[in-house]
Formats: sequence, structure tokens, C-alpha cells
Amino acid sequence: MKWLLLLSLVALSECLIYKVPLVKKKSLRQNLRENGLLADFLKQHPRNPASKYFPKEAATLAATEGLENYMDEEYFGTISIGTPAQEFTVIFDTGSSNLWVPSVYCSSLACSDHNRFNPEDSSTYEATSESVSITYGTGSMTGVLGYDTVRVGGIEDTNQIFGLSESEPSSFLYYAPFDGILGLAYPSISASGATPVFDNIWDQGLVSQDLFSVYLSSDDESGSVVILNWITVDSITMNGESIACSGGCQAIVDTGTSLLAGPTSGIDNIQSYIGASEDSSGEAVISCSSIYSLPDIVFTINGVEFPLSPSAYILEEDDSCISGFEGMDLDTSSGELWILGDVFIRQYFTVFDRANNQIGLAPVA
Repeated sequence: MKWLLLLSLVALSECLIYKVPLVKKKSLRQNLRENGLLADFLKQHPRNPASKYFPKEAATLAATEGLENYMDEEYFGTISIGTPAQEFTVIFDTGSSNLWVPSVYCSSLACSDHNRFNPEDSSTYEATSESVSITYGTGSMTGVLGYDTVRVGGIEDTNQIFGLSESEPSSFLYYAPFDGILGLAYPSISASGATPVFDNIWDQGLVSQDLFSVYLSSDDESGSVVILNWITVDSITMNGESIACSGGCQAIVDTGTSLLAGPTSGIDNIQSYIGASEDSSGEAVISCSSIYSLPDIVFTINGVEFPLSPSAYILEEDDSCISGFEGMDLDTSSGELWILGDVFIRQYFTVFDRANNQIGLAPVA
């Protein structure tokens, strides 16, 4: 499987397309499982995928551990920061807006086995007196902000503000296959008001249009294009029967969420329909043979049906299978919130035009 981040994807052949290849690695979940830590982790640290969109509302839910929502990510890209360049493996996340990487200021166990940025080794680094705290799931990363040159897929983004972590509370992140996160969402949800990487690239005239995309496929062929935006889902059905979101709901397409998340009540209904049940570690397991017998789950968006087949929403891991759906508890003023993560993205070529707030979906195959 491959992802490809495309910056300023346009139809005109004379325009440049910058490509950042993403590589597949073992997910944090797989690493925790192999080290015998997964069961304890899931028991101690419940996930809340929506909290990064509503950090103030989620603050009362925050514990001391963070970044659990990235535990199923398997695809990562390489960027560099500073002069000379210091390389980092990052998640390109359309559900958050900040860029941050571990730094030499961080003494947490989670930082010890990852690349750490050293400001003293960069001739273009500019320090600030600003701090940053970014909530992800059940916890946060804390650090300081600085400016330097960031290189992404052939683009040299100068004077880019980014976070240098001083504390990454979760010891479990020692096993994370990524160093940091590069947020691609809108500035409105950026912690400390930091300008996101893509916005800074656009402001400098380094890309020709205010849009970008993420290419994702289940094999090495053509895949999908993604940018952050809210959409309205009309209904979620199975065999023509409503199983969730019967009165309509809001959804977001997010490369930083691996599964497909929704309100606990709706997700419980779906898990019941497909025969998924929690095992001793809290994972929603399902018989692998169900891939061949269950019907599609259909998301109707703006009157158009977008089905997910069982092979899309049932995830095979080693000799077992888990449901691609997960519940979350977070009330919002807009009603139900759903997150269409990688489970959905793998099936649909998704284009978001930031300049015009438009979204397009088309089947990959």
C-alpha cells in the first residue's frame, strides 16, 4: 500500500505537482502488541478521536497520555527542518494544523528513540518565547515554538513556525513509528495560532492553487485525494435499513484517523449488525469469514450513495480481524459528529478545494 501527498494538484499540465511519497511501517498498535503492552494500553487510555477538533471541550476529558488516535497509522512521510537539513518521519494529518517534532529539549522516554531537532545545529533557526500545548485524544504534547526552513516534497518553506517538543507524556510513544506530526488542517484549529505548513507555502506563492491532496490506495495503483472539510451525511444504512445517522449528521475526512469513528450509540449499533464484539483488551474483533458474507455499509452524502464493502470495514491483522469502526463520546453544537478516516479514504478519491470549500468523491476502482 502507498500514500502520496500531492501539493497543488491541478489539471493544467504546465503547473508543478509536488509529490511526497509515504512509506508503510508497523503501526503503534502492532508494536505495542508485539511488546505485550497493547492490552494494558487499551484499558488505561480510552481514545477520543474528536478531541483534536474541539480541544477546549475535550480539556475536561484529557488525562496524562497523548496521541492514542494515531495508533493504527501505518503510512508516514519524510520532511526536513533546518540548515543543514535534519530529517523527520511524520504523519500528514488533515485533522490537525500544527507541525511539531521532538527536540533535544525533550527528556521524555518517548523522545529517546526518535529523531530530535537541535536548534544549535541549524543556521536558519529563530527562537521565540512562545510555548505550545497540543491536545491529541487523551493527552497533549507540550513544547516551544520556533521558526526555520521546512522542506516538503521539493518545496522549501522558509520562516515556518513549528513546535519543538519538551514533553511527550506517554511512555508508549517510545514504540511509535513516527517522530512528529505535520497538520494540514485550517488555521482556525491551530494551537497557539501557529501558521500551518500549507498556509505558509500558499502565502509565499510556492504552489499555484490553494488545494492539496493525499493519494492512498490498497495496493500500488491509483488511490485517493484528501483535504480537510466538514460534510453532511444524510444517512448510514445496511441492506436499505438505517443503522446510524438517520436524521443526518456532520462528518470530516481525516487522514490522521485510521478507523471510521462516530457516536458510541451509532457505532454500537453497527458493531451489533456486523457481529463485532470486544475481546479482553477492548478491541472490537470479528470473524474473518464475515468479509465474505456481510453486506455493504452505505454512507449517503448529498443524495449520493458511497458504499463500504466488508473487505473495507473489516481489517485483517495477522491471523485475526477487527472492526474498522470505533465509538467516541463528544457532544457538539452541530449534533452527531463522524470521522471518515482511512477506512473510508482508501475507497474514495477525495478532493477538497480549500479556496472554494468544495469536496468531490469518486470510487477508486
